[in-house]
Amino acid sequence: MKDLARFSGNSVETPSQPRQEPAAPQVQLVSISEEEAGQRIDNYLLRVCKGVPKSHIYRVLRSGEVRVNKGRIDQTYRLQADDVVRIPPIRVAEPSAQIVPGAEFHILLEDNHLLVIDKPAGVAVHGGSGVSYGVIEQLRAARPDAKFLELVHRLDRDTSGILLLAKKRSALTNLHEQMRDGATDKRYLTLVHGNWVNPRQHIKLPLHKYTTADGERRVAVQEGGQASHTIFTLKRRYGDYALLEAELKTGRTHQIRVHLSSSGFAIAGDDKYGDFSLNRALQKADGARIAFKRMFLHAFQITFAHPDSGKPVTLTSPLPPECERFLKSLEKVAQDAGMKRD
Repeated sequence: MKDLARFSGNSVETPSQPRQEPAAPQVQLVSISEEEAGQRIDNYLLRVCKGVPKSHIYRVLRSGEVRVNKGRIDQTYRLQADDVVRIPPIRVAEPSAQIVPGAEFHILLEDNHLLVIDKPAGVAVHGGSGVSYGVIEQLRAARPDAKFLELVHRLDRDTSGILLLAKKRSALTNLHEQMRDGATDKRYLTLVHGNWVNPRQHIKLPLHKYTTADGERRVAVQEGGQASHTIFTLKRRYGDYALLEAELKTGRTHQIRVHLSSSGFAIAGDDKYGDFSLNRALQKADGARIAFKRMFLHAFQITFAHPDSGKPVTLTSPLPPECERFLKSLEKVAQDAGMKRD
């Protein structure tokens, strides 16, 4: 079987220090726990065989080298509690020498099934795409005894607010089903530049995901894209700005940002889909208006059924202090402008 190990380090061999070959990987027989049950075999292997290319995982699945209860299965098989999985010899990549610093975040709710935190802006939810680690890696490092901890959903790096994590496989599966069925209610607050008129406005634009030449993930409105629906409610005007509540009826990547940008309204501080000249101007104070150096998008409320009790849960997160201060400065600018007109 192809050796997938990566060599690391710059050690020099000497006659007195012969090189020690790493032990050859062995067949593993793994019993599936209650918490691991319910997931597809391909997703399970991708998680436990970190560092192995996805193509190789699917190759050993197709070849029949992976077996469950001594029988062949395909990649769509869903694991059950007490299943015995035969994992063939696969040499995984050597773990990175980088140490992930453990971190805790402001907790909105925690019990045996859920951990709900208030994520600050500027922190990725997971590593990848040029980010070494994110919230999930830091929480796992801070909680080494946690048997299970997975993201239920994602927030953009520059979006702040409510983030759900599951502490049991059953909770993760349940919440994913709720989101697929549209049974959860997610609300955001965002500040746009422009003359927003309608008190309540539905935006339904199909969204298409693509990757730029630099490997950056982007989304565009495109015919044939995924159906997407956001309801915007005007909360308050601040001169040339409007504070909106966004209610997600679908949960597409960058949905709020692209729906607003494509409708002619830039989110303050949005460096992907926003008004770049406006963003540069906002980073410097101008009279009573203070400087603003982040994207004004905050996940402030979520409602769902608790995955264990089934009872409705509604959680809220207030606007971060920097957003509140910015709104107060815009209010001061508007008041000063009104006084001058009088």
